[in-house]
Amino acid sequence: HRQALPKFLTSLSNNTSTMMKITLALVAGSAAAFAPAPAARSTVALSAEKSAALPFLNRPPLLDGSMAGDVGFDPLGLSNIDDVGIDLYWLREAEVKHGRVAMLAVAGFLQVELFGPAPGCEAATAKCQTDAFWQIWNSHPQYIIGSIFFITIIEMVSGIATTSGRESGDRAPGDFGLDPLGYLKGDPVKADRLKAQEIANGRLAMWAAAGLLVQGCSNHMGGVEAMSASLDSNMF
Repeated sequence: HRQALPKFLTSLSNNTSTMMKITLALVAGSAAAFAPAPAARSTVALSAEKSAALPFLNRPPLLDGSMAGDVGFDPLGLSNIDDVGIDLYWLREAEVKHGRVAMLAVAGFLQVELFGPAPGCEAATAKCQTDAFWQIWNSHPQYIIGSIFFITIIEMVSGIATTSGRESGDRAPGDFGLDPLGYLKGDPVKADRLKAQEIANGRLAMWAAAGLLVQGCSNHMGGVEAMSASLDSNMF
């Protein structure tokens, strides 16, 4: 018994030391779980790239400047939508399409107001094109119906191109291969500049078209007519 007692005490001391080490390790691990995040992670978050359009906001992840006219402007986060059948490709296609339609619309508004209606549309005598639309509808409704039918066919073709291009990734949004004058061939820097100019002018035209429509419905004046009246009334 005298020989066994020292061995027992030595074993008990070793076990106690081992348990203390385990307990200290568990306590240290628990404390680390509730400790503040490392400073390096905060540094990365603070140094995130800012939006060129809105310097007080971080740049949206998908708006990396690879698309023409991309300046990181997306305060509502629409570019991150990808769970309702809409993604950045679809949104870009819509922007390009509406920009092109708006440019044609503004040119048509001003052309008819300044130079008169097109042949066959002599009934549209109003300077305000929203009023001229109803004049055409009352005199030649078949023109409006035919135009809607024609637009429907174009939208069907456009929808097929958009869907297939979105799935394959082989087609850029808004690209229908229409370049009869070869502007996009040759110097890639020049081609990128022209693409950016199309986007910028399309965005401006969307604002202009909306302004012409709202102003025409409110005061029944043409765009040039309203601008001239405003300048006359506010001239010093």
